[in-house]
Amino acid sequence: TMKHLVKAAMAGFDEKNDVLVTVEPIASGIEVELKSKVERAYGKHIRAFIEATVKEAGFDGVKVTAIDKAAWDYTIKARVLGALERGSEA
Repeated sequence: TMKHLVKAAMAGFDEKNDVLVTVEPIASGIEVELKSKVERAYGKHIRAFIEATVKEAGFDGVKVTAIDKAAWDYTIKARVLGALERGSEA
């Protein structure tokens, strides 16, 4: 069964080499809104990576807003999973 968020939640920091991730429930699907210093070079990759992370975690109906300060993939993944976990707890 698909997991769903029960509330909006955040993880991470708006600092160099980190990413501030906010997740909020939406009707269905996965939406990704990205603000990044490295948008032109890596924007497409980061969006796809965030979407894949949400799907892999088994969630649907999620809007992810990410403010990226050149975070590595493993940091992005950890922040997305952390926010999903917080947002799925009643």
